[in-house]
Amino acid sequence: LEWMEDPWDDVAKSGEQLLRLAERVRPDCVHLNEFAHGALPWAAPVLMVGHSCVLSWWRAVKGEPAPERYAEYRERVRRGLSGAQRVIAPSRAMLRMLSRLYGPLPSSRAIPNGVELRAFRPEEKSPLIVSAGRLWDEAKNVSMLAAVAPQLSWPVYVAGQSEAPHGTQASLSGCELLGPLPRPQLAEVLARASIYALPARYEPFGLSILEAAASGCALVLGRVPSLQEHWSDAALFVDPNDAEALQRGLSELIADPERRCALGRQAHARAQSFGVQRMAAAYEREYQELRADWTKQEPVQCAS
Repeated sequence: LEWMEDPWDDVAKSGEQLLRLAERVRPDCVHLNEFAHGALPWAAPVLMVGHSCVLSWWRAVKGEPAPERYAEYRERVRRGLSGAQRVIAPSRAMLRMLSRLYGPLPSSRAIPNGVELRAFRPEEKSPLIVSAGRLWDEAKNVSMLAAVAPQLSWPVYVAGQSEAPHGTQASLSGCELLGPLPRPQLAEVLARASIYALPARYEPFGLSILEAAASGCALVLGRVPSLQEHWSDAALFVDPNDAEALQRGLSELIADPERRCALGRQAHARAQSFGVQRMAAAYEREYQELRADWTKQEPVQCAS
């Protein structure tokens, strides 16, 4: 993947395979989820989805611009975005970050991610706090949740991979580790959890948050623009760099069942706006529009 160490030979080889595939199937539209491939010579319009990027991650998590060793990454992403006819991101906040870091974007729109809402449902809630995701990712900030867990009167359970691709292990000694869970098992945990906590420093969308909201959990989230964009008054927001604020917010919800239940109901109601069918329909409209615009630009073949 583009964000890994020295990936460019693999990125080039995968690009060659994609071009051969496109030559064989002649697609109406090319939908890419990696940036660099947008610069390839496609014979169809390109829709590029910016789910996240290293430079915005670094600024949010480290509080400074990414180091010079990411110069090639920056240029590859810039060229890939410039090669697309349409850029999509799961939030307007992510679109703004892409534009700020890589220059003006082509035509762009925000399409929130979606899940199959029927797979998640609220059940009778237990005195339980849950978090989930890539536990090793500093952006998720689960380590801060683990640090305050011993000060809480409820147990904190975390699901997900704790070992990073490069081998480092997240330190989460204050939590009960569930490990990576298949989605049906995670849905069972979320259905019983009263609170879902993710004090993220960086999260362009947050599928695990949506799954928790669809399960009727009260949400405690990091105060970052993308999460505020989607959950506004349906979550309790805390400064992701303030452990005391996180501990205080969780303790207040534990002690206030009326507010906790109200937040769970608000989150569940908001989750209904993020169904997978609505997301798929939005992408289909983009494909149709891109193809129509592309066809208008194709040269007319005159009979001899």
